[in-house]
Amino acid sequence: MVNELKSPQCLNVSTPRLLLALETSCDETAVAILRAGDRHSGSDRQSSLELLASEVASQIAEHEKYGGVVPEVASRNHLLHVPRLLELATSKAKIDMEDVDAFAATSGPGLASSLMIGASVAKGLAIGFGKPYLAINHLEGHLLSPFVESASSRFLFKDHRQDADATIPCNVALIVSGGHTMSIFVRDLGDYQIIGRTVDDAAGEAFDKVAKLLGLGYPGGPEIEKLARQGDPNRFDLPRSMPDSDNFSFSGLKTAVRYLLPKIGVIPNRADNASPARTEGPHANTSTTQSSSRDQPRIARSFACPQDDKLLADLCASFQQAVFEVLVDKTIAAARKFGVDLVTISGGVSCNEELRRQMQGACEKEGLKLKAAASWLCTDNAAMIAFAALQRLQNGLESDVTEEIDPNLALAS
Repeated sequence: MVNELKSPQCLNVSTPRLLLALETSCDETAVAILRAGDRHSGSDRQSSLELLASEVASQIAEHEKYGGVVPEVASRNHLLHVPRLLELATSKAKIDMEDVDAFAATSGPGLASSLMIGASVAKGLAIGFGKPYLAINHLEGHLLSPFVESASSRFLFKDHRQDADATIPCNVALIVSGGHTMSIFVRDLGDYQIIGRTVDDAAGEAFDKVAKLLGLGYPGGPEIEKLARQGDPNRFDLPRSMPDSDNFSFSGLKTAVRYLLPKIGVIPNRADNASPARTEGPHANTSTTQSSSRDQPRIARSFACPQDDKLLADLCASFQQAVFEVLVDKTIAAARKFGVDLVTISGGVSCNEELRRQMQGACEKEGLKLKAAASWLCTDNAAMIAFAALQRLQNGLESDVTEEIDPNLALAS
């Protein structure tokens, strides 16, 4: 089924244009096809976007046994998935590859061996069919993702922009994912200023590492969120790092949880010999079994004693609250500092319902609007890469096929 998206009026799409994008920056393989064109309603002409296909192949099952992403495994699986997803996407979009007008791929940041797969395929297709190539920053994909599903939003029209020539509204954005946590002042497409970024662990990394300490599954965010719903976020007093800085830090919070465990009587369940998450420390798992921890009852996988199941939920809720309080407070402070009335949030961690609830409440209290990326656009996907590529293409920007990937590609200075 075709997903219709209305584009900003200022894109001035005069002819239909098909764009195919690949995303292979980490452990998700994704392909998306986006069509831009004009729709006519009576005497009115309206620019429109149609997401013809968006396919994602997840590798969570492959990496779960290792407790994290293994680059070589990721790149090997990208090679396996890309041809199948290209065929599936073009079939669903009912197009031939030669119909595509431009090809795009994530060029960074990410795992070098993974980035090379998507970029090489997109470059090869662009060269083979003589079409433009666009190298897209993965973080810009996240940054613009809140506008993908609601591109017809009033926020995108001229009377709601500070700059009538801007293609996206002025806003303060929070990107919060497994590998990145940063706040950005967005003036216009490509005009970004980093306000603050993590100096150590990203928020998503902290979730994964704490989940690993607690013997939970991978990825850790959904596991902790599930338990936190039943917990008391005020039971444990955990640190809120760098309150007077625009930057973020979550490594200390993770360490605080680590040292809290023996104090509250939480010890590893010795029967948990198959947990892949526990790969270091005095209770490291030395078993060679490859069984998934998700196949075990949560109590059997947990560090918490079965007789105090609520302790684990309270600990997860307290940890989650410590992370979210910092994210919300710093984002609201940044919005006040830069005088914007719109806050956006994106990235995998932004799927968390409690984070969205708290951010929405804080924005309403401050008289700010909040635009969050749709849940299906929060984790890595090619639809957001296609959307970012289209914005650049419509503004006359293309990339050279000789452009190299950059695992440390910066969004802005």
